[in-house]
Amino acid sequence: MRRKRRIMMFWVVALLLSTSCSAASTEKNGDTPPSQEEFANDNQLLDHIQKIHLNYMWDGAEPTSGLACERIHTDGDYPENDQDVVTTGGSGFGIAGLIVGIERGFIPRAEGLKRFHQIVDWLSQADRFHGVWPHWLYGKTGRVKPFGQKDDGGDLVESSFLMTGLLCARQYFSGDSDDEKSLVEKINQLWHEVEFDWYTRGGQDVIYWHWSPNYGWDMNFPLEGYNETLIVYILAAASPTHSVSADAYHKGWARSGGIKSTAAPYNYPLELKHNGAEATGGPLFWAHYSYIGLDPRNLKDQYANYWNVVRNHALSNYAYCVANPKQFKGYGKDCWGLTASYSVDGYSAHSPGNDLGVITPTAALSSFPYTPEQSMAALKGFWKKGGWIRGKYGFYDAFSEQKSWTKPHYLAIDQCTIAPMIENYRSGLLWKLFMSCPEVKQGLDKLGFTY
Repeated sequence: MRRKRRIMMFWVVALLLSTSCSAASTEKNGDTPPSQEEFANDNQLLDHIQKIHLNYMWDGAEPTSGLACERIHTDGDYPENDQDVVTTGGSGFGIAGLIVGIERGFIPRAEGLKRFHQIVDWLSQADRFHGVWPHWLYGKTGRVKPFGQKDDGGDLVESSFLMTGLLCARQYFSGDSDDEKSLVEKINQLWHEVEFDWYTRGGQDVIYWHWSPNYGWDMNFPLEGYNETLIVYILAAASPTHSVSADAYHKGWARSGGIKSTAAPYNYPLELKHNGAEATGGPLFWAHYSYIGLDPRNLKDQYANYWNVVRNHALSNYAYCVANPKQFKGYGKDCWGLTASYSVDGYSAHSPGNDLGVITPTAALSSFPYTPEQSMAALKGFWKKGGWIRGKYGFYDAFSEQKSWTKPHYLAIDQCTIAPMIENYRSGLLWKLFMSCPEVKQGLDKLGFTY
């Protein structure tokens, strides 16, 4: 049975799929690497990197839904025949990327608005379970594709990533036109229909990841920190229609204070216990997914300073790769970043405690807000490696110089965080949009955050 890719005990995910999905618009005859032109300055390079990576959700989108395919394999290799499967969480990141594309002039505003109407109209008709979408859906029909035997219902974590993107879009398209007003109304309806309170299993002081109409609560994954799922509690507290109590956050997520940590890998204090990786820190996506919209720069509560949490996580990951204790080929100041991705022998949640000699570009590139100098060095280092690690939708999901391995394969959850997080470094756009939501402010206040 396929296991949840990003469960808090992340080491159990090493044998997820080694295969992946693509959009109908993908070129049948393989990948077309971008030219190796010289860039006049760093801003031109960043423009190019953002544009080509967000294109995964623009030209590369599944055509019926307009959402992000779970995977795009430009070599046409789809052993699971799943090229029309879309992912809800990755689509949330992709939506944030489309906003970046519109703001930077890569996508005409009218065309972007049209795409957003397509997306929300499709989502309103797709399978939902107490207002919550599943992890995967068939793009052509909107029906659930089980992520695993019992994972065939609502996935509150993926849906929260999706809703973060939609709320950013709601704030971005708050103009005077009828089309924009209509989009805002549609997003609000979807937002109000998410039953966060249902996922407390009758009012328990914790939120659960899954519910299935066929298997009920059998998946049995309470969301307890720290991992990538903080945003679920923020949105659940913020919901104007199906809010949860602050006790769920403090007793569930924060484990009644047990979430605090004294670990400091490479002298960078983590502040919060990383589930299953308390000493060295988990895969780096934990510092990205909840923070596409949630601004950590001044975010604090009784448990942590969240800027320290994300920045020190990234810096410790960088320091580990520079130290390179396993002496893997290629690692260094201009080639670093361990996170969950494809690997030489399938999918794996790479981290300092699970280092397989595989570098995943999104790890460093999506850390731009936290480690701008180190991330820029990595970007330039990746670029200099040439066309063997990049193609139509940017850098491939992962590569290993140690094993002389890569494939022209992309995953939405890795590809689609790059443009938004680089934009948060450059302008703070997504952070400004999400934090401007009055409900989000109310939710943060309810949970005792300052920001």
